[in-house]
Amino acid sequence: MDTLFNKLRNLDAYPKINEDFYSRTLSGGVITIASSIFMLLLFISELRLYLHAVTETKLVVDTSRGETLRINFDVTFPALPCSILSLDAMDISGEQHLDVKHDIIKKRIDAHGNVIEARQDGIGAPVIEKPLQRHGGRLEHNETYCGSCYGAESSDDACCNNCEEVREAYRKKGWGLSNPDLIDQCKREGFLQRIKDEEGEGCNIYGFLEVNKVAGNFHFAPGKSFQQSNVHVHDLLAFQKDSFNISHKINRLAYGDYFPGVVNPLDGVQWMQESPSGMYQYFIKVVPTVYTDVSRNTIQSNQFSVTEHFRSAEVGRLQSIPGVFFFYDLSPIKVTFTEEHVSFLHFLTNVCAIVGGIFTVSGILDSFIYHGQRAIKKKIELGKFS
Repeated sequence: MDTLFNKLRNLDAYPKINEDFYSRTLSGGVITIASSIFMLLLFISELRLYLHAVTETKLVVDTSRGETLRINFDVTFPALPCSILSLDAMDISGEQHLDVKHDIIKKRIDAHGNVIEARQDGIGAPVIEKPLQRHGGRLEHNETYCGSCYGAESSDDACCNNCEEVREAYRKKGWGLSNPDLIDQCKREGFLQRIKDEEGEGCNIYGFLEVNKVAGNFHFAPGKSFQQSNVHVHDLLAFQKDSFNISHKINRLAYGDYFPGVVNPLDGVQWMQESPSGMYQYFIKVVPTVYTDVSRNTIQSNQFSVTEHFRSAEVGRLQSIPGVFFFYDLSPIKVTFTEEHVSFLHFLTNVCAIVGGIFTVSGILDSFIYHGQRAIKKKIELGKFS
């Protein structure tokens, strides 16, 4: 048994030195304190990295199909009343959503930005006393109201019971409504008077759109939109105005849900119009993004980059619709963010590397200083140091 212990003793890579042979120096004490502090700081830094999750980023080809894209927006137009502002969305597949009203909230604001009224768009209509019937007479007590669509009826028994329905019927026909005062429903509801009452007001419009996950655009513009000779136009005649101020501030624009670290470059962007009228265009590149946290919860969202351009209106050019346009396209590359904790073995390896590295370097430095001091002292004793 003693022989076995002697063999194990010979394998000792850390031979011990008798304390009588130790020589402690001032420089060694300073180096020990400094290296200990440095070692402690590095250990704390490594411990923080271990306790907090790190995010790993990967780029992969987006192979998803048949998904929809949710666009969350909050835009303020300080000089465009809510009564004339409309929202349209369309994509390259041919699908169109004209004068979108669902999931949209409009807030009337004064010149100082204070809210006057908030309402969900497209809800409710004024009560009309004895409106004009389709056949020309006034509504009597025992009759069911059926207002005229003024030539824009989709069928013989179609009715337009308020100004909004008449405007919608005209839009479907591709007609412009030049004088609303000639329409009984609009005259009784005070359509033009409401527009005059809101003169000088602004509008804050917010909500979300659910669109196909293909390239397309959505835009805010005055007037109802319709197709005329395969061209998208807006009916601006009803407002009896020559120009529209499309100054705007984008409070928030996001393609998808929020996830940690996301930066939406258009949040807080403001633009003030100086020329009489025109269209402001944002060209957006949407990058599909998947974020997975440490609990393996997944958020399907998007990031985007953007460039912008203003095009002033040209007389007689149908394409120059006054408004704010957002043209978006999708990247074929998907970004994945995955939160992960550093493994304990990796943490232990780094701690050992910190301790061993600093201990070795400080030992080399102490040895260099110690032997340098001894050499200088010996030369001084021999009188050879100058």
